[in-house]
Amino acid sequence: MMDMHTRNQYLKEVRLEYLKAPKKQKTRLLDEAVKRTRLDRKGLIKKLKPKSNLDRVEIIRRSRTATYGHETVAALARCFEIFDYPCGQRLAPLLPIEVDR
Repeated sequence: MMDMHTRNQYLKEVRLEYLKAPKKQKTRLLDEAVKRTRLDRKGLIKKLKPKSNLDRVEIIRRSRTATYGHETVAALARCFEIFDYPCGQRLAPLLPIEVDR
């Protein structure tokens, strides 16, 4: 079993890798850390999460590609307004029936 000092050194190294890792790799890192340190999973997550805003790693967020064109979005917005702003589940069945009319 690791003593406190070596465990903290190990967790410090794993923490740097954990903060940069994608979700699947984080799972693998946690599994390995549980085996080595014999700490429970939730305790490890608390020790590995960022302690301040300085520790946070810049996450690259990709924007979604547009599904519909500008004309389609404008037409949907107009239908949404005409039908008195229903939710998507109520608007979807109305569109095939009412648009032809």
